[in-house]
Amino acid sequence: MSLLARARVQVLTDQVADQIAAGEVVERPGSVVKELVENALDAGARAVRVELEDGGKVLIRVSDDGSGMDREDARLALQRHATSKIRTAVDLIGVGTFGFRGEALPAIASVSRFELETAEDHGDAATRLRVTGGKLEATEETARQRGTTVTVRGLFYNTPARRKFLRASTTETRAAVEAVTVLALTRPDVAFSVTNDGRVLVDCQPANRLIDRVRALWGAELAETLLEVSHRAGPLEVSGLVQRPAQARPAGRKGYVFVRGRPIRDPFILRAAEAGYRSTIAPGDRPSLLLFLDLPGDAVDVNVHPAKLEARFRDKFFVEKVVAEAVREALAPLEAAAPFSAPGQGSGVWFQGQSDSGSAHPGMPLELFRTDALTADPKHLAPPLLQVFQTFILFQTDQGIAIVDQHSAHERVLYEDVMRQLGGDGATAQRLLLPLTLDFEPAELDAIEAHRELLERIGYEMEPFSGRSIVVHTAPNPHPRFEAARCLQELVADLAGGRFGGWQNRLERFAATFACRAAIKAGQGLDGDEMRQLIVRLLTATLPAHDVHGRPSMVQLPKEELERRFGRT
Repeated sequence: MSLLARARVQVLTDQVADQIAAGEVVERPGSVVKELVENALDAGARAVRVELEDGGKVLIRVSDDGSGMDREDARLALQRHATSKIRTAVDLIGVGTFGFRGEALPAIASVSRFELETAEDHGDAATRLRVTGGKLEATEETARQRGTTVTVRGLFYNTPARRKFLRASTTETRAAVEAVTVLALTRPDVAFSVTNDGRVLVDCQPANRLIDRVRALWGAELAETLLEVSHRAGPLEVSGLVQRPAQARPAGRKGYVFVRGRPIRDPFILRAAEAGYRSTIAPGDRPSLLLFLDLPGDAVDVNVHPAKLEARFRDKFFVEKVVAEAVREALAPLEAAAPFSAPGQGSGVWFQGQSDSGSAHPGMPLELFRTDALTADPKHLAPPLLQVFQTFILFQTDQGIAIVDQHSAHERVLYEDVMRQLGGDGATAQRLLLPLTLDFEPAELDAIEAHRELLERIGYEMEPFSGRSIVVHTAPNPHPRFEAARCLQELVADLAGGRFGGWQNRLERFAATFACRAAIKAGQGLDGDEMRQLIVRLLTATLPAHDVHGRPSMVQLPKEELERRFGRT
């Protein structure tokens, strides 16, 4: 206490203050790369080049072809609190630039050997500033084209306690590449390149679409699993790309959120997006997500984190709700079905067939078909409907062939039916001519008691008989080959054993379990009417392309792939 009593209040020197500021925004070479690339983009750069040596520990150089600065602005840019982005505190509301605090350049310069070269226009004199440890050592005239180059050598050379915490070159390189990757996703129209020790790690040419930028960064294998998102609710617009449920995996996913063009870290937004996948992926799977949220500037505050990595929403729950809706909407069309090879580009399904008179008639577009499919006569669906291996149903689409897994398709149909039944008046049950008497284990009897109301809502009316026996008086009737006793036994065993664990929602878990057990099985032969009925019901489902386990209910084989296989391209 005596030491504290003798302490005096002092104003920190500029050098110490700059080094403290550096600790807020500069954690590692990747942080430097992020700040400098953001500055380049804010300056209107159309091409950004990043050069590293030893993962940035020896050298970081960021060059751009942006607007550049004159000598006076260049010198001012190295002073704390200097910025061209804002003038008053009001400007912080709805700020549309990556950087605005005016801390990055002086902070970086205070912990490195720093050099800045910049020119405003072609032919104008360029300026070179050299700074060591925050001290301006030289201001020189040089020659360069329009734009800016910042060179950072020996990062943290004068703060060895911080330098020793830098990781291996490969780790620091990976962090720097990630920083550029995130920013490259925000601006597909800008060219980006990254090299480390002369080796090219990123080389992205300008692209017109986000999916093309994804393909350039991560390859076609990932790009072909992604679906476009485009959804608006009130003032909020959600766009981007989300992964098909069938390709979601427990690990290795890519999850990015951007607000007003700025990358942020928000696990709650990602969790809301995953909620949009409910009943389409297995518990534990994590789909890749790239989501862009655009909303009025006064509805979000981005000035809540030193590195501008967080955002505070005025109506957080509304934002999360709309994000979940946007993802759900992207998964609904048949275009979301898994591709057999290349992703299908079709706009819908056309059923080819013949009229009752036997003459050919044009196909019916899916959009028109789905409008009144609930009342449509399945006989109007085409005889091209073909069952193979007593498991798959094939039919022609406007862009190729659709292959439907009959069990997965019926599982999706039943799941959505059961969810409606559980939330409404229940199902229409059939009374059994001869009641069923079934025996269950003690744990299964407990599961029956715990789910009695749900079992009654889907059509099972039961009562205890004696000992471990139950008498069943009514049962659901989802299809002609339905085995009421077997389905109930398997359903109860699953509920008792937790086979369908991981579902957060109890009703969804129950519906998924019943749908799996009650659905038409692989290996069951179907006649033409049964196939048509199933396809009619599938195409009117909310999410027809996915079953409840994260598997596809339908696979598309594009016409282009057939032509390629047969040498017709």
